[in-house]
Amino acid sequence: MKAWITGESPGSISLGTKPKPMPDADEVVVQVIVCGLCRTDLHVVDQELETHTPHVTPGHQVVGTVVALGDQVKQLSIGDTVGVAWLRRTCGVCEWCRSGRENLCPNSEYTGWDADGGFAEYATVPEAFAYLLPADVNAVEVAPLLCAGIIGYRALSRAALPDGGKLGIYGYGSSGHITAQIAQAAGATIYAMTRGGANQDLARSIGSAFVGDETEEPPEKLDAAIVFAPVGEFVPVALAATKRGGTVVLAGIHMTDIPAMNYQADLFNERDLRTVTANTRADGATFLTLAHNLAIRPTVTTYPFDEVDVAISDLRSGNASGSIVITMPNPSSD
Repeated sequence: MKAWITGESPGSISLGTKPKPMPDADEVVVQVIVCGLCRTDLHVVDQELETHTPHVTPGHQVVGTVVALGDQVKQLSIGDTVGVAWLRRTCGVCEWCRSGRENLCPNSEYTGWDADGGFAEYATVPEAFAYLLPADVNAVEVAPLLCAGIIGYRALSRAALPDGGKLGIYGYGSSGHITAQIAQAAGATIYAMTRGGANQDLARSIGSAFVGDETEEPPEKLDAAIVFAPVGEFVPVALAATKRGGTVVLAGIHMTDIPAMNYQADLFNERDLRTVTANTRADGATFLTLAHNLAIRPTVTTYPFDEVDVAISDLRSGNASGSIVITMPNPSSD
């Protein structure tokens, strides 16, 4: 099958071939229809995340069709439409798994990092970690929800935003513009601090009360802020913009070093600083239902499968706004 494959050097990815995957006993094989491009994929390609699997195929926002079943698969059937997300497998027995916090499992595995992902004609996923989707789902619109949306939802849930509160979003990309819609549906006012004219225009189009670059101070103190941009320098900036008793959530899997902070100036007055570590399956199921009920619609730019490298370059440079989704050609028989 055709697949995009990471290389030895940071930033290297090329189109090649791999054998069509066979499912393990608890897995299904998915024929990929679309796959969203996430900043985490960029971190994998650029080796800002430690390499887990050499020459891995990235991609973890997959919508596809089940075409093969492992021997132990019981609920899914050939022809089902499923979503494949970042969290791929957990141990199920550690203290975090047993307490509903499987995203903290020390033995967790991830799609497109530990195992080949969706920038290929086919991918595998354990049945227990696949999201069953309606057959008539809009695949292009749903793909970004499978990571950008789910992680944004988890970050928002950790932000302790009061009803009708003021939410700052630092980095108005795929997660940022989806999260803004969820928060607005609950009555929040959005203050968007982001780079690039395209992202700023998108923030204005969705009704943000203030739009500026990532170092600008919003005109009012924030009740909470979420930092999606993987830039440690923005952490004290976000804290400074947040009122007494406010919360700042760091929502990325990777971030550059955070500068030294002054306790009195940056953290005193009961400001909370929190992080997000992946998501649970429950987060995903709850969010996908919520997104359906609220008619959350990401702004999407599509790229054909043979331009994954172009899409990655555009994400890296900030030339693309909103969400990026890769559309697949008809699969080969290999």
